[in-house]
Amino acid sequence: MLQLFSRPTDRDCEGLARRDFLQAGTLGLGSLSLPWLLQQKARAAESGYLKNKSIVYLFLSGGATHIETFNPNMNGPTPSRSMTGEVKTTVPGLTFGGTFPLLAKQAHQMAVVRSFQHPIGGHVQAIVHLLTGGTDPNGQQQAGFSLGSAYTRLRGTNHELTGMPTYSLLNSEELDPQYRSERGRVESGSSPGSLGAAYAPFIPGSKGPTTENMKLQMEADRLDDRRALLNQLDVLKQQTEQVLQYQGVDRYTEQAFDVLLGDASTAFDLSLEDRKIFERYDTSHIEVGKKKFRPSNLGKHLLTARRLIEKGCGFVTVHSAGWDMHADGNNPGIAKGMNMLGRSVDRAVSAFLEDLDQRGMLDDVLLVITGDFGRTPKINARGGRDHWPRLCTLAFAGGGIGNGQIIGQSNHTNGEPASEPVTTSHLMATVMHSLFDVSALRLARGVPRDLMQQIERNQPIPGLV
Repeated sequence: MLQLFSRPTDRDCEGLARRDFLQAGTLGLGSLSLPWLLQQKARAAESGYLKNKSIVYLFLSGGATHIETFNPNMNGPTPSRSMTGEVKTTVPGLTFGGTFPLLAKQAHQMAVVRSFQHPIGGHVQAIVHLLTGGTDPNGQQQAGFSLGSAYTRLRGTNHELTGMPTYSLLNSEELDPQYRSERGRVESGSSPGSLGAAYAPFIPGSKGPTTENMKLQMEADRLDDRRALLNQLDVLKQQTEQVLQYQGVDRYTEQAFDVLLGDASTAFDLSLEDRKIFERYDTSHIEVGKKKFRPSNLGKHLLTARRLIEKGCGFVTVHSAGWDMHADGNNPGIAKGMNMLGRSVDRAVSAFLEDLDQRGMLDDVLLVITGDFGRTPKINARGGRDHWPRLCTLAFAGGGIGNGQIIGQSNHTNGEPASEPVTTSHLMATVMHSLFDVSALRLARGVPRDLMQQIERNQPIPGLV
């Protein structure tokens, strides 16, 4: 959406460098006109390399156990078996951890990877490594860019009709100190890196841009004729620089007007949602934390993600904190942690998949579920599991690639791949190939060389794309 101010107010003046909704005042004075910008975005869309797909990247920070989520291994030795038991799914031979009874009913829409690994065992670096799809190989933030930023660079920063940011990060205000640390790590891992600040995620409710920035902020009597207002901005543009001449100006001026009148900001207003659907998603009855607790809002985040996608957002990272289940002073053990966080995921993700299916959106939205790393096949003396990147959690749903698949196998002790390992590079390529026609992308102009090299050198997970 656009901000148009008719009275002095505090505002950011970074223009396109900030991840906020485009401000018409900035666009009209000494910079790009809004219709011109929309035309450039339309040209990118017409290049033919964009697929009609969106990504929801559910990141379980702290390192979600692969054992108690998607590989319970109940035929293995005791330490490597799920401490929460298992539930049968709709796919013969596939079971999930015992806190996923609702999600088990959606398994036929999913693809579970049981041979995913990477080399990094520290939280800070692993989170960056995973969120950048391995383009930052060491997680030191000295290379690479987040997957969402890569998509934004190629699609454009905002939807050309609604003004909705292409890339959003849904985080929570955290009470627990451990959760707050994880929030900061995920924000760091979501950064655009070498692509530039313009391609960072929009983070609703952060100290930077907020949903208030999506609303027209003007005196009521100035809103009577928004078409005239748009024309005045273009007149101001003519006074400061030569007007660019191009065909189709009326079409893009009309689109600019649609942005002004649009309602993208309402995506964040869950009070507008059907009450029965809201209640299906709702996880607020589940308290999460270790030292300080708050109601789980994962369901609200996933409902918001669906609403954002409907308004034109193409890549939404949803953060779920607290999965570092060491059973120490800062973290719960496996049984208690999965009873909180596992049940939150079970309810929220199953509602999300059912909702997408009922709306005819399931094949157009790919859900990715992963985290920092997996957990040790052995249980520590306190009843927790420790860091284990040699076998990690990874699952997909929807996006036209689910269909109840099991990708790869783990060994008997659930600690190593028993088949060809799936790596972070495979994950990156799977996401990019889901979003783009890579053959057409090779022919496109203006694609950063390092980004194109990253996409070309990696192969998707076999059998998914």
